Amino acid sequence: MNHRHHTWEEEEFDEVQQKSMRLAFAENQSPEQLLDFTKRFAELMTLYECAIKEVTTKLEVLTLEFRSTRKRSPINNIQSRIKTPESIMGKMKKKGLPYDLDVMKQELNDIAGVRVVCPFIDDIYAVADMLLQQDDIVLLQKKDYIENPKQNGYRSLHLVVEIPIFLSTGKLPMKVEVQIRTIAMNFWASLEHQIHYKKQSDNSLELGEEMRQCAEIIHNTDVRMQQVQRRMQGIPEEG
Repeated sequence: MNHRHHTWEEEEFDEVQQKSMRLAFAENQSPEQLLDFTKRFAELMTLYECAIKEVTTKLEVLTLEFRSTRKRSPINNIQSRIKTPESIMGKMKKKGLPYDLDVMKQELNDIAGVRVVCPFIDDIYAVADMLLQQDDIVLLQKKDYIENPKQNGYRSLHLVVEIPIFLSTGKLPMKVEVQIRTIAMNFWASLEHQIHYKKQSDNSLELGEEMRQCAEIIHNTDVRMQQVQRRMQGIPEEG
């Protein structure tokens, strides 16, 4: 099982933007206030790390179960990440939110993220169902970009869940965004991210259309591979 904790493709910010965001927060703040904010921010990120561990442990248990009782697992690999401070601040600025930790915790759903990569489309929904059936997980939001892909061709199933973490002071609910996609969808999204930040303004429309076409080809391949897998399992074709 491949479980990696790292930073995914996110909105990137150059050094000038990062500096301006830090200055925006630091304005009218004393050194003591900045130090207190930094400490509380680090503590909150630790809570998100704990929430990620809770979700990934559940997924790893499912993977172990399937590998011991069935011929294959619906989970190919699990990845996770915490958004960078610059990315968090940038998103809050974009939403017009104050740089306040309580507001950040309440309004941002994707600070902690877990990505599950599956072999087939059917596996995506099977994993989502198994995860949501667990009685300590609460579904807060669901966005199905497989049935309704984004304009650029992006496909994935996004779930925002609330899960309790257990601390010395008691139980605390935390939010985690879970993205579930196929290997092919993940391949496209990784390349799209690299191309997105390297494209030039004079050919951005052409590249965008090219990427949408590639996404459609990849999706059609996913569908055909799913059909092959169903035939191998003796599952009747859907009418």
